[in-house]
Amino acid sequence: MAEEEAQAAAAPQMRVLGQYIRDMSFENIMAQKGSNADVQPDVQVQVNLDAKKRSTDNQYESSIKLNVTSKDTGGDTTLFVLEIDYVGIFHIEGVPDDQIHPFLLIECPRMIFPFLRRIVSDVTRDGGFPPLNLENIDFVSLYRNEIARRQAVEGAPKADA
Repeated sequence: MAEEEAQAAAAPQMRVLGQYIRDMSFENIMAQKGSNADVQPDVQVQVNLDAKKRSTDNQYESSIKLNVTSKDTGGDTTLFVLEIDYVGIFHIEGVPDDQIHPFLLIECPRMIFPFLRRIVSDVTRDGGFPPLNLENIDFVSLYRNEIARRQAVEGAPKADA
């Protein structure tokens, strides 16, 4: 019985304390230009993740930054641009120090992503376009790609100026 309690105490615990939009911009370029022609959108989504420790013990911020650009497939006309920085505040316990970085950039974004997806859908719909339903994001692959990119940059020889 005591062994089970010790394992439960050591198990990672996470609570979402809050979530909010830190910054958001939606530009309906098609409306600004006065074009209302039927277009076939080509949507490109860039994702950046960030995390940091807050001043309070065991509290962290994890953010997902999206840059969504929609262009007409028939040309280079930009239809709309959406930029959003969505933040979750988390209370995390029981995660070893060597595991906190991947936890903040994989598990925390996974928890807040459904809310961000809803906001993106609503904003694009309210902006006069069909609702943009984002596909699931593989946060593990994003994390691994970023680690590989950092290692490649650190391992690259520096050019003498």
